[in-house]
Amino acid sequence: MLFSSFDFLVFFPIVTLAYFLLPEKFRNTWLLLSSCFFYMFLIPYYIIILLGTISTDFIAGKYIYKENNPRRKKQLLTFSLIINIGILFFFKYYNFFAGEFVQLLGTQNTDDFLFKVVLPIGLSFHTFQSMSYTIEIYRGKCIPEKSYFRFMLFVMFYPQLVAGPIERPQNLLHQFNTPNRFDYDRVKSGLWLMLIGFFKKIVVADRLSLLVDSVYSNPNGFVGVPTLMAILFFTIQIYCDFSGYTDIARGAARVMGFELMENFRLPYFSKSIGEFWSRWHISLSSWFKDYVYIPLGGNKVDRWKLMRNVLIVFLLSGLWHGANWTFIVWGAAHGSIVVIERWTNFTKTSFSKYFGILYTFVLVSILWVFFRAENIAQAFEILSNAVHFPKTALGVQFRGLGLNAMDLFLAGIFIALLFAYDFLVTKTNIYEWVQKRATILRWGIYYTLVIIVVFYSVNDGTKNFIYFQF
Repeated sequence: MLFSSFDFLVFFPIVTLAYFLLPEKFRNTWLLLSSCFFYMFLIPYYIIILLGTISTDFIAGKYIYKENNPRRKKQLLTFSLIINIGILFFFKYYNFFAGEFVQLLGTQNTDDFLFKVVLPIGLSFHTFQSMSYTIEIYRGKCIPEKSYFRFMLFVMFYPQLVAGPIERPQNLLHQFNTPNRFDYDRVKSGLWLMLIGFFKKIVVADRLSLLVDSVYSNPNGFVGVPTLMAILFFTIQIYCDFSGYTDIARGAARVMGFELMENFRLPYFSKSIGEFWSRWHISLSSWFKDYVYIPLGGNKVDRWKLMRNVLIVFLLSGLWHGANWTFIVWGAAHGSIVVIERWTNFTKTSFSKYFGILYTFVLVSILWVFFRAENIAQAFEILSNAVHFPKTALGVQFRGLGLNAMDLFLAGIFIALLFAYDFLVTKTNIYEWVQKRATILRWGIYYTLVIIVVFYSVNDGTKNFIYFQF
């Protein structure tokens, strides 16, 4: 089920109202059943895969906790990780690696080696969340959950099930044991966060996608300004799309009394690529830091091994995003830049913060081209077309872009509003500021946002969030 669909506008209030009306002892059961329905809404039988990883990690967690033999303990964890990574590899990477291997052998027909399977929605997200449970038990940082169904709810909690944030058991699991009472202020705060998320997704991101999709589906047809705009628009689109999902997820959870971790912290205000990754997709970055980077030695190694560790993490991060060489190049490029920044102490240079923000935004925008392109050749074609400016009239260049003059004007207005909002967030808590205004002004702001979301949306309820494919 998509957050931006009409189905969710029916699902959310029903689930939330029933949650508060039900006796406390039935609430988790209701949430679990609702989460199962939410996940099964598109392809029902894929829940079997999810239940397989949940069962494996629930049982493994209990045995890891009871085991006193360090070697046996490690074997149990390894078994659990192999099952999780094996399922992830088969559905997400088998066709990619099998296809590359067959081509390496020089075989033309690859159909006999490939499986026609659809990637289960959110597989990388809930697999990583489930793995964090057994790893944290192995490290002695949490104890096993006694209830199988409560652990199911931890992995399947519908707001963050298909696109994160990737939660740790210490943050979320215990919240299902805590009674939640209806809190009007908390509900208002959650609905505000959801409203901001809807604005980002269906007003900004989906509007920009019309131009982006037109250029990337026909890169030969556009050069110069339209291609530059597609690069810029995708930079903003993917931020609004993904952070918009996170805002809706965190808001929906908060309405019911649950707090999910912050996943974005104004990433386009970063002054370096290294800082960018401390602000973008924080739950994934911290996952790789805690479970890959630090076990490799982290910062407590010599300079060469430190650079190696950084590159490994970013290569894995690129591969996590998809089975395509474009993601591997994207991850490797980010990792290489972070290595250079650390080598040169870039963050300690005398450059102004505005130069650092511009430098980071430009580099991130260029590298997003590899993320969005279908293959490496198309990525370089897009970048090449962006620096060629034909002499034809600008109006001619914009034909077939999917956006008319009014759409472009509205896109500019909404982008300006977005960045103004993000800038003000660095200065004050906007929600608290709104709450302190007079009633007529406060509700005027609410209604204005609702009107913008309802009447200036370009989403018909069928456009996926970008990160659903991961």
